[in-house]
Amino acid sequence: MVTDQARPRLSSRFFRAHGLGNDYLVFEAGDEWEATPGAVSAVCHRWLGVGSDGIVALLDPASRNGEPFPLRMFNPDGSEFERSGNGLRVLGAWLHRSGRVREEAFQVRSGGDLIGMRVHGASTEGEYDISVRMGQADPSPEAVGLDPARLPAHAAALALQPVSVGNPHAVVFVQDLDPPLTLSDTHLREVGSLLSSHAAFRQGTNVQLVRVERDGRLRIAIWERGVGKTYASGSSSCAAAVAAVHRGRIPTGTVEVEMEGGRMQVTVSEDLDVILRGPVREICEGRLTPGFVRSLALRSEPV
Repeated sequence: MVTDQARPRLSSRFFRAHGLGNDYLVFEAGDEWEATPGAVSAVCHRWLGVGSDGIVALLDPASRNGEPFPLRMFNPDGSEFERSGNGLRVLGAWLHRSGRVREEAFQVRSGGDLIGMRVHGASTEGEYDISVRMGQADPSPEAVGLDPARLPAHAAALALQPVSVGNPHAVVFVQDLDPPLTLSDTHLREVGSLLSSHAAFRQGTNVQLVRVERDGRLRIAIWERGVGKTYASGSSSCAAAVAAVHRGRIPTGTVEVEMEGGRMQVTVSEDLDVILRGPVREICEGRLTPGFVRSLALRSEPV
């Protein structure tokens, strides 16, 4: 997680969309509120705020001449993170809706990395087909800040594969993940809460329980760092696909990843370059009220 940068100031206007139920708010740079941990947590809160799985802050809405759009991303607990496949694609939907991009390739910059994206199409009903080049994945423990020696015995016994796709993941292969992809919420919660914040991972980790189906599809359940159980996750889909390729459980190429929220396609090359593609559905545009904005300045801690 990114922790040493000053927090950006943002406009009160927002755009909301989701990728298979994994929803994000896009705020542009402004001078109405500061994205402190407490303020971000309040905005993302499902009952006390707007509600979302995270915030994408577009730092330079006026980027032109093919320059990358700079952005930062924040979890509902107020922490900052490096990358989200769905968050990036929600931003892509906003850039298309607001006329900043069409169907040509473009780039964004997040966590110091350049990321290629494309909006392949948009329907009149507000659904977008968007892909993200997630870059080259790294399945080493060092890439996710994992010290295997610090894992407790019951965690070390899991079929666990670390994967970095710009953010850290711990992929756990299982045999009994059945619809509706919950594997009993108790099991997901136990494994997810154990690994996501365990001291063995220097900056925490996202967790996926993965079953490889006979037809090559991947069925996954997701526990996100700083969020908890989520219906869908783009970077988690990528991590699951990379882990399955790295372990020799599926061949390179395009694989369908099924989550509780729906399906996405992940393409993994021989050198573990990853492309994520799937739908984004717009929900609304809105504005935080002046009174709510004033209350954000008083939030010293996450909700």
